[in-house]
Amino acid sequence: MAGALTGGEPAAASEARPVPAVVRTALYAAGVLARRILLLAVLLAAVFAAVELLPGDAANATSERGESAADLAARRHLLGLDRPVAERFGDWMTGLPTGDLGTSARGEPVADLLAHPFPNTLLLGGLALLVTLAASVALGCWAAARPGGSADRAVSASATGILALPEFVVAVALVLVFALWTDWLPAVTLTDADGSPSSWRMLVLPVLALAVPQIGWNTRIVRAALADEAKAPHVETAVLDGLPRHRILTHHLLPGALPTIAAGLATSTGMLLGGAVVVETVFNYPGIGSVLAGAVADRDSPVIAGVVAVTGAVVTGVLLLADLVRAWASGGRT
Repeated sequence: MAGALTGGEPAAASEARPVPAVVRTALYAAGVLARRILLLAVLLAAVFAAVELLPGDAANATSERGESAADLAARRHLLGLDRPVAERFGDWMTGLPTGDLGTSARGEPVADLLAHPFPNTLLLGGLALLVTLAASVALGCWAAARPGGSADRAVSASATGILALPEFVVAVALVLVFALWTDWLPAVTLTDADGSPSSWRMLVLPVLALAVPQIGWNTRIVRAALADEAKAPHVETAVLDGLPRHRILTHHLLPGALPTIAAGLATSTGMLLGGAVVVETVFNYPGIGSVLAGAVADRDSPVIAGVVAVTGAVVTGVLLLADLVRAWASGGRT
């Protein structure tokens, strides 16, 4: 009655109007992004605090032999090490939204220091992620095509064994087999004048060393997601209708398992970028691994935090993309 008198819609109808799926997904994405940005800020604060707890400081680590105590004090003042760590972290964070990652202990802008190595690491991690996606989906689908069969058991057992192998062990094994025994692929990475690998052949072993453990992890995820989806009523109906196995797999199983597969791959992104530091050292790859190792030796907080910031931004973006895939697959019901 009140709605009719005021010329508006009835209150019950107004309250029952559903929120569009696009709006729900956008609100969900904004909330997730805000939480992850806050988590990244906490992580960066922890980096500054952890470097502060290490013995020595950047002034001592980068000093020349024979420098006097007065020289060290002047260098410490120049680097701002005589200020509280919270104040230094606050100043560094104010420049982060504009892309200013601060200045290293050796006087070089951190953004310039990472300009060449970080794209190389992204190339290595991106290729490893593509290999992981292709291999894990193929193996998971192969195992799920005949549940409980010999292929299923072999794939599951192999995936579990591979998952337990660290990247360092895989890298050493690959060098031993493909570089030393067969001489098919180079064991070290040579660079061009711009700092990038001089040949695609030099990417093969580092990419495989990163991807192999994650293939084991994601194969198990794909296999489990397909097994869960196989219990859905529409899949059972398709089986009873006598549809071919490949059609059931591509049209009924994989679409429903997509959110789980995307989440597993997004989790692997952080593992790939973290493992890249070890793999780059083994293959002398020109990535952020050597930059990070030098920064830790120099007790260089801005450089270490800069590496964490750019890496965390990439991982956050991939995780957000996986969340959007999950929200889209569920029609915005998050």
